[in-house]
Amino acid sequence: MENLILTESDIRQRIWMELQRATQDRHHDWRTPMLATVGRDGTPNARTVVLRHADAKLARLDFYTDSRSPKVAELAVQPQVTLVFWSKRLSWQLRVRAYVSLQTTGPEVDAVWARLSQSAAAGDYLSATAPGDALPLDQAACCAQASTHNLAIMTAQVQEIDWLELARSGHRRAVLGTTGFAWRVP
Repeated sequence: MENLILTESDIRQRIWMELQRATQDRHHDWRTPMLATVGRDGTPNARTVVLRHADAKLARLDFYTDSRSPKVAELAVQPQVTLVFWSKRLSWQLRVRAYVSLQTTGPEVDAVWARLSQSAAAGDYLSATAPGDALPLDQAACCAQASTHNLAIMTAQVQEIDWLELARSGHRRAVLGTTGFAWRVP
């Protein structure tokens, strides 16, 4: 995209349209953003997550994780995160500041689990070992499944989106917040 004249409304609408597309298109560049959290030791931690749902009206992004994951403990202490999305096709980068809440039980988790339990991804949330644990030497223990799932829904409530467009004719940057929109120097 070569610096077309985009209004605030155009940019906001296109961002959310692309985020929603990424939840359906496994090959969309924004399907797997980088999530940065504050580690329990105070240092930054970053990892790739999979975008599962995007809601423009609620300014909300959902991701799934294992409830025993280290990021869950980090988010319990410090729920503020940054998500970084890059699209080569669009030449757009998003830095999204958000607050994350976690759900491990309830109707929404039950509905997601009902869908996931019938897929190959179900094993990701049934492992007897937690993410980051050392693998047991016993192969049978390694592949054992827990009797209940460990699915958690991470809901990122978007506070601000820092949009950057890279173009040969000149880069553009804007910040879209809950209180407004502002062009910035790239």
